[in-house]
Amino acid sequence: MRVSVFTEPHRGASYDDQIRFARRVEETGFEGFFRADHYRSMGDDPGLPGPTDAWLTLAALARETSRIRLGTLVSSATFRLPGPLAVLVAQVDQMSGGRVELGLGAGWYEREHTAYGIPFPPVAERFDRLAEQLEIITGLWRTPAGETFSFAGQHYQLLDAPALPKPVQRPGPPVIVGGRGPKRTPELAARYADEFNLPFKSVAETAAAYDRVREACDRTGRAESGRSPLVLSAGVVVAIGRTDAQAQRRAAPLHVKSALPPEDPVIGSPAQLVDRLGEFAAVGATRVHLRLIDFDDLDHLELIAAEVLPQLDGTR
Repeated sequence: MRVSVFTEPHRGASYDDQIRFARRVEETGFEGFFRADHYRSMGDDPGLPGPTDAWLTLAALARETSRIRLGTLVSSATFRLPGPLAVLVAQVDQMSGGRVELGLGAGWYEREHTAYGIPFPPVAERFDRLAEQLEIITGLWRTPAGETFSFAGQHYQLLDAPALPKPVQRPGPPVIVGGRGPKRTPELAARYADEFNLPFKSVAETAAAYDRVREACDRTGRAESGRSPLVLSAGVVVAIGRTDAQAQRRAAPLHVKSALPPEDPVIGSPAQLVDRLGEFAAVGATRVHLRLIDFDDLDHLELIAAEVLPQLDGTR
């Protein structure tokens, strides 16, 4: 089981908070550091000192770390144009020595769009734009050196793009498509992604989502096209403690009113988290992203590294 840490800086985290945390993630043996891509908090708390741009932050972290994978879960297709985003991610991949992953979704949090003047079209159009962005970004990365890439879509048009710079990872950084959508999300994951992620739901809900994605892979002929099997991953909210009281204190932020949909956290002991990860492995997950809330709580990170990671061989 591959285990990364997922963070939400929009709750309130400076760059200094993030680099301190990411370095400890690397030192304690996790596979990667992933962060949300949001421009405001999702509750009444303003999330001081304010938002940090995901890709600007990851570019800096790329130069300050040496081993861990770095990426977004997930960037919103409404935030950036696909051509410049392909350039941006390829450059950060170069800066990291080939350790970057791009999580991309349709976008859902209207409040951050209206707050910063970002257009927020209806959901059907957002998914149409996401589909075009995935085709453009992967197409630019896959274009052979010396050739150009053109695209004529409903929302984006590219003419004779030089398809540069090239990322270190070839044909490109892994693409993650994540979400709870039952129809278009599985189809897009099957066609364009390297990994499908279902965030923060129960094992049963996750298993059902994986079945939908597997069916989409069969419909689209993914295996016949020679593409590698889709990595199935789960996002897991965790509040783990050495005592029940410590776990409950860490879980307190989960009870604050938020725009987030209902989640299925693991609150309790390291053994309970090991058991839950085993359940996810049994339904097909080979990777998990553990969501930790408090950037100042390095002890939480270290507890999981010491008491959970060494026990995961049996969940593979």
